[in-house]
Amino acid sequence: MKVEEVVVVAAQRTPTGKFWGGLATETALSMTTKLVQQTLSQNKIAADQIDQVILGNVLAAGNKQNLARQVQLRAQLPQHGTALTINQVCGSGLKAVRLAQSALLLGDAQVVLAGGVESMSHAPGLVERLDKQNFAQEQIQDSLWIDGLNDAFQGYPMGQTAENLVAKYHWTRQQQDAYALRSQQLAAQAQKEGAFSAEILAINELSEDETLRPSTTLVGLSQLPPAFSPEGSVTAGNSSPLSDAAAVVLLTTASYAQRQGWQPLARLVAYQESGYCPELMGYTPVLAIRQLLQKQKQTVADIDLFEVNEAFSAQALTVLKELDIPEDCYNPVGGALALGHALGASGARILTTLVHQLQQQKKQRGIAALCIGGGQAVAMEVEAL
Repeated sequence: MKVEEVVVVAAQRTPTGKFWGGLATETALSMTTKLVQQTLSQNKIAADQIDQVILGNVLAAGNKQNLARQVQLRAQLPQHGTALTINQVCGSGLKAVRLAQSALLLGDAQVVLAGGVESMSHAPGLVERLDKQNFAQEQIQDSLWIDGLNDAFQGYPMGQTAENLVAKYHWTRQQQDAYALRSQQLAAQAQKEGAFSAEILAINELSEDETLRPSTTLVGLSQLPPAFSPEGSVTAGNSSPLSDAAAVVLLTTASYAQRQGWQPLARLVAYQESGYCPELMGYTPVLAIRQLLQKQKQTVADIDLFEVNEAFSAQALTVLKELDIPEDCYNPVGGALALGHALGASGARILTTLVHQLQQQKKQRGIAALCIGGGQAVAMEVEAL
């Protein structure tokens, strides 16, 4: 009996907005609703064909009940469909795609819209409840910090996990800054050449990623102060910027796509999740990618492109070094250091970029992977069609 394949019919994203930049007027709900509506229109797919919506979202405080369901109904998708919002921190958007794949293979749905969203600009303040009626209003805490940027186990910034990798691998400040410059230059060149035009759908007046810093220089990066440790080398320049974004991937089975006359972009090949110590969470994609390749009886040489989320230069360099990936195959159009890291959206964003880059570069196989706060990682292999 032939095993059914799950394919990507469409993969789209918003431009990445700066923290309190061009998408700050949009909530997670409004941003994603607009993206979903445009995705269906752009790809000529009827809204009534979508059975499920699965969205990753990390900073959920104040977003009201089940954001995915809100998007589903606001975008005028079928009311009888179902929706799920998940939180696996930075891996949420890619995990949403995996859950969609499972639903399709189990026969729970025929077409699923999966992805993620984060409006870091709209992360609210939090106050502790003192009793049934009263709150500690003088002690407002930033949910962006509490729920997104703080290691829940050690109580320090996620940037300190990058400093831990610096100590373990002896990454110099110059190496980290040089890698950050590489990401900025590749992303700026890709934007200039229109490499992102097929994946980005404009939101309001914003049609390009605004997190890019094309004028970045090594001199400028070298002058930035340490951000997380007084004697450290991890800075705002070699860390991914706060940002707002959404990304969605439309998935179905190969047989259903054929019946509908849809031309898929890629098929999902394999998936792997791995765990490691929270203090070195940036190392964990090494495990996930290695285990995925072992499961598939493949090597790094069998993969044409790697899209690995760049939370920090030290983390991206660690993955590059440990797996001995050829540099020209690794984040070839830049990564999150330039394109931003909108937590819940990032997994779907890098998968979207990977699928389109495989098409543009006429390559066959790619892997998308992300480290996850708390010491996890996710990785997915896809094949262009």
